Amino acid sequence: MKYTGWPDPGDLVVGKVDEITDFGVFVDLDEYEDRRGLVHVSEVASGWIKNIRDHVTPGELVVCKVLDVNESSQQIDLSIKDVNDHQRSDKVQEWKNEQKADKWMTLAFGESMADEQYTAVANELLGEFGSLYAGFEQAAIHGEEALEPTGLDDEEVRAVVDTARENVSVPYVNITGYVHLRSSNADGVDDVKAALEAAQGNGEVPDEIELSVTYVGAPEYRIKVRAPSYKVAESELEASAARARTAIEGRGGSAEFHRERQTDDE
Repeated sequence: MKYTGWPDPGDLVVGKVDEITDFGVFVDLDEYEDRRGLVHVSEVASGWIKNIRDHVTPGELVVCKVLDVNESSQQIDLSIKDVNDHQRSDKVQEWKNEQKADKWMTLAFGESMADEQYTAVANELLGEFGSLYAGFEQAAIHGEEALEPTGLDDEEVRAVVDTARENVSVPYVNITGYVHLRSSNADGVDDVKAALEAAQGNGEVPDEIELSVTYVGAPEYRIKVRAPSYKVAESELEASAARARTAIEGRGGSAEFHRERQTDDE
């Protein structure tokens, strides 16, 4: 996807070196429609530059910082030297992700998708998630629910979700906690069983989360959670332990939750 507007001063942009002169480098901005910027020789690299061609080559992919934009004169001033390695790496990855998302749009809506529909769908995803890639990623993780705040119709939502779940590699994290379950009642085994069933969510755990509860050694049980982020994983782990506590305390038993494994004599 290419933006039809202008970048803002301070933005990082990706482009290809189009022309090298003695006074600077012209860069075609890959993310913007028909936009070209100039990197003055003093902004190509730090220190004195003897030969500008020692620092850039025609066709090279570069990440630049936007210094100034003059729409009336169609001029965009850029800097290469003001971009550090970390910024460069992150921006290139972001650019690659958006290229992937652009292909996913074609997969979702077909090669014959009208430009007007592409723009409308893309603007909805950009407005809600900040990028096409983030929109597809959230659709892969949370399904149709993620797209409810957008103005996409039901057919468009299904197309995005189906394509996302077939193509997006969602990052997952794994965390573990432990719960001690005790009951001195005559039917204490049933009390613990009920608490374990509650910890497992009774079938109500969201699809994007994997949760398991396994026996370690009486009275200790391990809760494992696999989720799209630490925040979601931590929340579900705590919710699982809370369900177990509520269930067993309701039967007169007790529960203790902790992140690291413990023994009774600690």
